[in-house]
Order: sequence, then structure tokens, then C-alpha cells
Amino acid sequence: MAMNLLQAWGAAKKRLEAAGLAGPVIDARLLVEAAAEATRIDIVTDPYRALTPQQEATLEDYLARRERREPVSHILGRKGFWKIMLQVTPDVLTPRPDTECVVDAALKAIPEFERFSMLDLGVGSGAIILAILAERPNAKGLGIDVSEEALAVARDNAAHLGLGGRVALLRGDWTAGLSDESFDLVTANPPYIATDVIETLEPEVRVHEPRLALDGGPDGLDAYRLLAPEILRVLKPGGLFFVEIGHDQKQAVEALFRAAGAVDVSTQQDLSALDRVVMGKKRPLETAG
Repeated sequence: MAMNLLQAWGAAKKRLEAAGLAGPVIDARLLVEAAAEATRIDIVTDPYRALTPQQEATLEDYLARRERREPVSHILGRKGFWKIMLQVTPDVLTPRPDTECVVDAALKAIPEFERFSMLDLGVGSGAIILAILAERPNAKGLGIDVSEEALAVARDNAAHLGLGGRVALLRGDWTAGLSDESFDLVTANPPYIATDVIETLEPEVRVHEPRLALDGGPDGLDAYRLLAPEILRVLKPGGLFFVEIGHDQKQAVEALFRAAGAVDVSTQQDLSALDRVVMGKKRPLETAG
């Protein structure tokens, strides 16, 4: 006998709980919705709608993959981030709520209709730059990544969000080749996990995420050592920067940016009260009084 939406959700939840997975309730709902081509509202308003045999088979496949610790974002090929929906593949880091803190901090600092140019380093799926451009209609941006596969995902996401005309996406090695004082805003979520810590991470990250986007060198700070002076070089005087950090890297990363000449350097915490975004600005030009 065919399962209905409510039964499918209950059974999926039990399976994921039995597999010892964190967040089984939400994961189960997302997988049932996708397999049954249903929405969250359908589950509430039409809970006894039967799944077709094909939908049941799809759900079985999704659950088996999740039991093997494949991330839900890879199974479904998409992930919600800030106020946008992004396509996600194994070639890009799955956007996380932690990174929404970068978007939040940047948007708070920039009035809605201001004209500005932004640079996003290590653009990945395009999460940060596309979330900001979607809310700042007069902004334009450049996203750079070393991975051509990641750029292909970001280009698709920009096109689907109708932002292709306001963002350029280029292959590059961080800021190499960019001219001085070019941008009003620079954002980055660089690799910041120490090399020997990566093997201790959950399989969803360790096995399924691109190593290039995780490995920050022996102490996790390699990218910041390179980026701090370079971000200050490409910022216009008075320009702002926002970079994501590991929860224990506040002092080290703040010090690197201060040494590079940044002013008003501070750190914003995430929703778990962990240090997450180091921000500051390039010294404005002195004006004659």
C-alpha cells in the first residue's frame, strides 16, 4: 500500500535518527518534499496524499544516500542561503548559516540604494556576492575563484537569480592581477581549517566538500596572511572588508589586518555567540580642514 506524505516523513525521520544523524527532522522533511514534489504547506494541508511508486523509489534512494552521510544539499542539488536559493554541487562548499553573518554585517554597513563595487574572493557557489547584490540594486560585483568548476556553478546561480548583468565571475589566484584601489567592499570566506583538523571533521564535510575550500594550512591562517595586505591594496580609501574566520582565530586575523594598515577592525559573532566575521576599513584619504 502506498505511503502518504505524513507516513513518509515519519518513516524517513526514524531512519535518519537510527543512522545517528544530526537534524533528522529537517533532513527528512526536505528529502520527502523533494522526492514527492511537495511543499512544506502540502505536508500540513494534504498530509494523506499518497506517494507514487516512482516517488517512493526516489525517496528510498535519497535516504540511502543520506545514511551514507552525503549532504542533503548534494542529494537535492540546492541549498537556501540568506534570502536566495542556490544550486550546489560537490565542486563548491555548501553555503552555511555561519557565512550568512558576512552578508548580514556587510548589508548593515551599506545603505540600500548606494552605488558601490564589490569583490568576493573565493566565490564558490556565489553565495556571498549574490546574496548582497540581490539586496543592493545599484551594486556591481566581481567574484574570483581558482576553480573553473566552482565558477560554472556561480554563473548558473547568477543567471537564475537575474544577476548575471551585475556580476563578473573570473578564474584567478585571489587578488593577482587586480589593480590598486578598485573596490568599495571586499568579502571573503577563505579556507581556514588547519590541515590536521580536516580528518577529524564530520564525513559530510571531510568526504564530500572540496578540500581546496577547507585547508588553511598548518595553523589555518595561510590565506589570511596573504589576503590581509592584498585586500587593503585593492580597497578604495575608506572601503570596507568582511572576512569569515574560524571561531578561535579572532585575535590572529584582527592582528594581520591591523598590521596591513586597516582601521576600525572588529569582530562580529554568529548566532551561536562564536567569533565569525572580522571587519574593518581602509584608512580614508585625509581631507584638508
